[in-house]
Amino acid sequence: MNDAFKPADIVRNEKAQLDFSRSMSYGDYLHLDAILGAQQPLSPAHDELLFIVQHQTSELWMKLMLHELHAAIANVAQDQLDGAFKKLARVSKIMEQLVHAWDVLATMTPPEYSAIRPYLANSSGFQSAQYRCIEFALGNKNAAMLQPHAHRPDLLAMVQAAYVAPSLYDEALRLLARRGLPVPASHTDRDWTQGYVENDAVEAAWLAVYRDPKQYWDLYQLGEELTDLEDAFRLWRFRHVTTVERVIGFKRGTGGTGGVSYLRKMLDVVLFPEIWKLRTDL
Repeated sequence: MNDAFKPADIVRNEKAQLDFSRSMSYGDYLHLDAILGAQQPLSPAHDELLFIVQHQTSELWMKLMLHELHAAIANVAQDQLDGAFKKLARVSKIMEQLVHAWDVLATMTPPEYSAIRPYLANSSGFQSAQYRCIEFALGNKNAAMLQPHAHRPDLLAMVQAAYVAPSLYDEALRLLARRGLPVPASHTDRDWTQGYVENDAVEAAWLAVYRDPKQYWDLYQLGEELTDLEDAFRLWRFRHVTTVERVIGFKRGTGGTGGVSYLRKMLDVVLFPEIWKLRTDL
């Protein structure tokens, strides 16, 4: 082998820093000792590590999603749509990562999951505070979903804040109204804790945007960003229910829900109904 191509020489010639006794390393910056030490399987089963890593990494992606969603909602509220578009596009890409994560979990077979299920007790993704904040930020409000966090004041405060705040869609409709489109007051100044109710006048406002995209280009683009986001969210829900059915069939979930039956009901929840309905009426 030519000496110029020896790996040791390549590293040396690149002058890579190799001594981190007095400076911050990659592991230090990312707190990898804490992150990689956070997997503590409770069962002797080989496959439990997959189950833990799948859910922990999903929670990290959800942390980033909430970071972007909160900023995007603030951007929309402040008429800063260029910033909102960037963040919402990123949220949709994060959603894609969460969709593909189910592909990995789906490699777990029913006997493999059955080996770890008794060790999960009543813990369930149904209880994820971050996921609940995402649903609330997207407008799917439900007071009952505050209860799983009542035992943790810090988590309850976080979920409660998302529950009482205007959703992304609420702020989008308020923006349409500020631009002079006829969005009714019932949908721009309401009790934000209540679930969203579809409205013909709201659809008419969106129809005006979609019928004249040149005049309302940024609002038209906002509508499409919302469509992309809900499209990705629907895929996540679909992959969730199919993975659960593949692994546990129609057994009840560890969190007490009907499992697949509950998840199938969630498939019918529409976050931005008028944006989907207008496609038929255009």
